[in-house]
Amino acid sequence: MQRRFDPAQPELMDRPQPVSAELERDLENLVSLNAKFGSHRLLRKFATRWLQPGKKYRVLDLATGAGDLPRELVRWARKFGVALTVNAVDFQQSTLAIARSKSQEFPEITWTEGDIRSFESAEPYDLVICSLALHHFSEADAIAVLARCAALSRRWALVSDLERSAFASVGIWMLTQFFYREPMTRYDARVSAQRAFSCRELKHMAKAAGWQKFNHGRFLFARQALWFEKG
Repeated sequence: MQRRFDPAQPELMDRPQPVSAELERDLENLVSLNAKFGSHRLLRKFATRWLQPGKKYRVLDLATGAGDLPRELVRWARKFGVALTVNAVDFQQSTLAIARSKSQEFPEITWTEGDIRSFESAEPYDLVICSLALHHFSEADAIAVLARCAALSRRWALVSDLERSAFASVGIWMLTQFFYREPMTRYDARVSAQRAFSCRELKHMAKAAGWQKFNHGRFLFARQALWFEKG
């Protein structure tokens, strides 16, 4: 199936809007989906592989959304004695406000409003993560995001997203028809399935972004990921 992407029709959560009950419910649904369908598990898998107890690391989360991934990473780090600071970046001011309000018990996390296609930092990060964001962009902009991940990381990067397929589209349709039925979540989830990249496309974009010696994997629930390890 072909990718369907119209930059003039962004997902509802990406459109300019104030903090609202509808946006809060949508972000709560995203947290639930991430917990149940693999995003948290995938992050813990690579954190266990890369981050060592007793050491300190700087982490960058691009397109943090609800902020649940940095919170999950900090919970894991506390449990295993890993010292972390996380900079969570998102372009949507209202989304960041909600994420920050849910994270009062996580002083390790700072929140930054910014465009992840051009985000700059005076110092590189040990680990850069970016989850379920690339499908929000055109191919050219997604390549720009991947290039920023490579430029901002001095050791590791993990970029995960949906894999476009008929299976994913049907599964997401059923999930939002019977369980996650709020209008914003339903609309955005179904659009996301159509805008996701194939495995072949994602690997091609990583090469176009200058990634070298990277890996690609497919995971449960129509997830795929790219990652690299420098040095």
